[in-house]
Amino acid sequence: MSGRRFVDEDLRGARFDRCLLSGAVLRGVDVGGMEIDSPWLTEPGGTLVVNGVDVVAYVDAELDRRFPGRALRRAADPDALREAWTAVERAWRATCERAAALPPGAVDESVAGEWSFSQTLRHLVMATDVWLRRAVLGVEEPFHPLGQPHAEYVTDGFDVSVFAPGVPAYADVLAARADRMSIVRGFIGTVTPELLAETRENPWAPGHAETVLSCLQTILEEEWEHHRYAVRDLGRR
Repeated sequence: MSGRRFVDEDLRGARFDRCLLSGAVLRGVDVGGMEIDSPWLTEPGGTLVVNGVDVVAYVDAELDRRFPGRALRRAADPDALREAWTAVERAWRATCERAAALPPGAVDESVAGEWSFSQTLRHLVMATDVWLRRAVLGVEEPFHPLGQPHAEYVTDGFDVSVFAPGVPAYADVLAARADRMSIVRGFIGTVTPELLAETRENPWAPGHAETVLSCLQTILEEEWEHHRYAVRDLGRR
């Protein structure tokens, strides 16, 4: 489909999941009610031009306003990282309290085909295991069985059989999540500038180096993006 031109097509209600649309051009289109969700939109160098205006900076600033603490996700020194993680925990504490007020079983229900609230927490367990326990700490068997991988993680060198099938009890998910959050808190609590500058192997791209700092920043990005998803879907219930 790359490079194809669509003229006078009716795409109302169409849904595009995990599609590569970078560089796509829309001219003379009716986009009323159109919804775009791109977790990579606000990465350095990203652009989204609407009627000649690049809206990325506005979107980024608005998300920082809506989610206090999100602006710290690119913290680069030990003190700032500790402040950033405190903000993450504060945000998730409030959101989990909100989820606790839902009817029984609602945390395991999908909204519009997205992950359930419980699955989101499970994925963040896995994100901690990938970027801290595996990449930074080098734990031989880093993955909690309640972790939630993406379907596309079934790649060479990644054995998804370590993850438990089925729908686990939400109390067990909360316990796993609390354990992994405490591991991040403990590591950041004692991290030094020298350790942040050390390099590790990218867990998804063997042979490519990451700093310990970039691994921690990836965890922060994961936390805030999935928090945004969770809040979005709680608002749709």
